[in-house]
Amino acid sequence: MCGIVGYVGRREAAALVLEALKRLEYRGYDSAGLAVNSGGRLLVEKTAGKISALETRLDGRLPKGHVALAHTRWATHGVPNEINAHPHTDCGGTIAVVHNGIIENWAPLRAALVKRGHKFRSETDTEVLAHLIEEAYGPAVPLETAVAWALKRVEGTYGISVLSTREPEKIVAARHGSPLLVGLGDGEYFIASDASAVLQHTRSVVYLDDDEIAVLSPDGYRVTDLETGRIEKPVSRVDWDLSSVEKGGFRHFMLKEIMEQPESIRNALRGRLLEDEGNAKLGGLNLTDEELLSFNRVVLTACGTSWHSALIGEYMLEELARIPTEVEYASEFRYRNPIVDEHTLVIGISQSGETADTLSALREAKRRGARTIGIVNVVGSTIAREVDGGIYIHAGPEIGVASTKAFSCQVVALGLLTLHLGRLRSLSVLQGREVVRALNRLPEQALDVLARASEVEKLVSVFEGTSNALYLGRGYNFPVALEGALKLKEISYIHAEGYPAAEMKHGPIALIDDSMPVVFIAPRDAVYQKIVSNIQEVKARRGRVIAVVTEGDDQIAGLADHLITIPETIDPFTPVLSVIPLQLLAYYIAVHRGKNVDQPRNLAKSVTVE
Repeated sequence: MCGIVGYVGRREAAALVLEALKRLEYRGYDSAGLAVNSGGRLLVEKTAGKISALETRLDGRLPKGHVALAHTRWATHGVPNEINAHPHTDCGGTIAVVHNGIIENWAPLRAALVKRGHKFRSETDTEVLAHLIEEAYGPAVPLETAVAWALKRVEGTYGISVLSTREPEKIVAARHGSPLLVGLGDGEYFIASDASAVLQHTRSVVYLDDDEIAVLSPDGYRVTDLETGRIEKPVSRVDWDLSSVEKGGFRHFMLKEIMEQPESIRNALRGRLLEDEGNAKLGGLNLTDEELLSFNRVVLTACGTSWHSALIGEYMLEELARIPTEVEYASEFRYRNPIVDEHTLVIGISQSGETADTLSALREAKRRGARTIGIVNVVGSTIAREVDGGIYIHAGPEIGVASTKAFSCQVVALGLLTLHLGRLRSLSVLQGREVVRALNRLPEQALDVLARASEVEKLVSVFEGTSNALYLGRGYNFPVALEGALKLKEISYIHAEGYPAAEMKHGPIALIDDSMPVVFIAPRDAVYQKIVSNIQEVKARRGRVIAVVTEGDDQIAGLADHLITIPETIDPFTPVLSVIPLQLLAYYIAVHRGKNVDQPRNLAKSVTVE
């Protein structure tokens, strides 16, 4: 969630890390700070608010020095203010720490440190780390040893980076549950929580795993365990460039990413469809056909938007592959003693591949003997490295906090997996070819939907002055109703609820009146006539109906107040097309209301704490 950037090398560090930190603004944050080792002194500046507020405070007077850390904080312990902003320092102001994650046993540690004479300035859990390191850091103890000593005493998650005036050309970083990577330059090295921060300077990175420490200096870097035993790590290459994380002429990242969906869907499919065989080729599963046939149950686990794609996957897997499937909130999975074993396939879905709850759920599933697959976007992410196999969705970097193109690509990836499992089980070659043809058409059909964006924009007036909205769908498009409502909530701050359309009669119908916008996702599918009846029920109560329908639909056209059309496809892939107008609708409403579309309040792009 928070952002970390560090630099050690020959260049002036302050301007470099601040510029790099701006590339992590999309993650969501509420304060920012900077620490520079400068001429034997540790210079720390921090403030509540955006990086621009920090730059205003510095007023061009950047501290001089070749080693620096910068941080954006998303508040957990303590309100977002200057005192609670990172970096945090020890009693003498000689050690600076930035931290992503949560130290769960901070309260007893803090109490014990106070008894031993330590003076705390903030309300944060992070400050405990600075004082613990201070206790262990003696004349004969290098910084990395003191950091390891401190980390053995904490419980929780962390991605940390540390500076000290006593070793002014060194950065020590460590991770447990919160991502960090080392960027490799020519005589210079970077630490970052996300590769986008260092792309301007290098594409060669080393991803840290849990309980690993990185030590950076101008002379090189090394990775150790918590016992300071050296670990050899592979160097990875980031395969996307800086233009991928820039707006490219669009007003917002979210709009850019909505408009990128035809290409991202095409990338998700590229090289994976076998039309003659009516099958999908998924080389990264690392599971034989015999192993795939041995599973008698699938569990999909995810959070937020990824959870909605998982619901669509459940419908696909049960209908086309005929395998019992259930969807679990990752945040609840490991706390309810789940029933999984070696005959269960557990699939974790996460755009970032770093979602803490999803990662924990997958680890718990593996501990209980299940095989695991990850459906992720970020190559080299923790989930991608820890699962038995997986599917990269190849959506490209997604910067907007509200996920759009990742959702559609997740659905496509689930369709590919369903196709492969179905062909192993009961799906005929003719049925498989129909699925392949439908998948192949999706990129052009998505482009067709996006060509009607201006028609969607006109519907903003329907939501003028409203504070509530209802989204209704059935079958494959019930999860789309949930996703459409989530998008509206996330970025426009209008309260919206997604419901199965038939469940409307069991409560939400009481809310409907002539001021309530009701969005129906109603393509011509297996439950079409049922949802027509639901629309009539809303109209009987004077609700204002916006309907997403299949091209040429005359029946709903005579009922709805406003119509959005999408091309025809087979039922399982209607969500890929029907969600796009809802993404656009949320976007245009939020812009009209003057909201910060890319960085909605209180939200973060990658939730790396529980």
